[in-house]
Amino acid sequence: MSFNQTFTTMTAVMKQTLTISCLNIQYFYHNACSWFQKIGFCGIRFLISVMHKTDVFTDCYCIVILHFFLVHTQESLEDEVSPRNKEQKNSDGSKDFCIKNIHQAAFGRREIEIAELEMPALMILRKAAQGEKPLVGARIVGCTHITAHTAVLMETLSALGAQCRWAACNIYSIQNEVAAALAERGVPVFAWKGESEDDYFWCIDSCVNVEGWEPNLILDDGGDMTHWIYKKYPQLLKNIKGIVEESVTGVHRYQETCVVEIYSIIFLYACLRLKRTTDVTLSGKQVLVCGYGEVGKGCCAALKGLRAIVYVTEVDPICALQACMDGFQLARLNEVIEMVDIVITCTGNINVVLREHLEHMKNGCIVCNMGHSNTEIDVTSLMTPELTWRRIRAHVDHIIWPDGKIIVLLAEGRLLNLSCSTVPVYVLSITATTQVLALIELFNAPERGYKQDIYVFPRKMDEFVAALHLQNFDAHLTELTDEQVKYIGVNKNGPFKPSYYR
Repeated sequence: MSFNQTFTTMTAVMKQTLTISCLNIQYFYHNACSWFQKIGFCGIRFLISVMHKTDVFTDCYCIVILHFFLVHTQESLEDEVSPRNKEQKNSDGSKDFCIKNIHQAAFGRREIEIAELEMPALMILRKAAQGEKPLVGARIVGCTHITAHTAVLMETLSALGAQCRWAACNIYSIQNEVAAALAERGVPVFAWKGESEDDYFWCIDSCVNVEGWEPNLILDDGGDMTHWIYKKYPQLLKNIKGIVEESVTGVHRYQETCVVEIYSIIFLYACLRLKRTTDVTLSGKQVLVCGYGEVGKGCCAALKGLRAIVYVTEVDPICALQACMDGFQLARLNEVIEMVDIVITCTGNINVVLREHLEHMKNGCIVCNMGHSNTEIDVTSLMTPELTWRRIRAHVDHIIWPDGKIIVLLAEGRLLNLSCSTVPVYVLSITATTQVLALIELFNAPERGYKQDIYVFPRKMDEFVAALHLQNFDAHLTELTDEQVKYIGVNKNGPFKPSYYR
């Protein structure tokens, strides 16, 4: 009998045994699995050998040990097969997706339901659009993080009448179980955690290279989807009504091709992700932040709150002055590289931290990237025979020099945000609501309502998004009197600040 046949037979027996076991089997299962995960397979094998000699272990624990072993052996076998080589279908028989494992859909659905509780504005939009569906006829192709909060966004777009096809913008931030839940609900999603570069662009291509289906809106994060269409399928652009872009990097890329776009930016306070991933104490640590733009300002503010000593590098004299007036020390990279404990890149540029800088870092220095692009740290220069790579945990590598010096590299130089941990869903709800409103605006705008240009999300709509989220607090806005409105020259219902105000 082959291994697969043996596995199938044993699994069937296990399911039957679990069904007829004692009423407390669920209690034993959850507690035992937690324990067995800590001791690993070597420990499990030892326990099985002990069970032959003693009756210390109950039948329930014997069952759990075997069940745990079978399930995780099956998972390890599945990991060896690329999702591109699997034939999967959801409960409706659809095969229009490519994910890690469709059987994780139930788990992913619970993740999405939890996220819905923290995204009240999108749920309000869904309820408000039960009658009128402003996105009927919209065909949206997306390339963003595949997480629970993005799933709420996608399902909101579907509830508003849109058809969606989706790929991931980051190979490490994908939640496989969420992708499974979306595929089970009929959303064509092409993404799995740990994609290769070839897989990454294959997934993007699978979203747009579809017979009988053409997108008329794009929701992008970093511009990869838009640029793929621009290079491979330029004929599709004539029917694109607009692009909503999430990242600063994407905005810069669009300036090269000047496609229509509305975008919204929020500060990315991801230093807590760095703290959680490495388990280091940041207070008193000397941290170098490369770039003091939108992302750099957020990182520095978070680091300052955690009592770190922060240095900033900057090329723009205005941003440099802002950094100095915010209380940060402005320096050049080579002036402080030998003394800092952590280096964070936030520029969106290329070759910011080179091999020569990495050579001069102190032992134990942590290096990570908060810019969207993965080109800021010259990781390729570290892939040489004299250096040893050691995987410590997910997204944490030790790069060991011949003299024993260690550099700690996070997420292989890719975007730390969402790769190494999560962002509070409520914060992401603000961005997601903004994106939905922007897509509605672009789709329903009259022909030639927007010229071929880049547009900032209108302040009036930003205020509307904020007002929706205020409903989740016991918050009471002050209303201006007619006299006050006349004095400061604004509309009583807003907008209350000029578009350039931050």
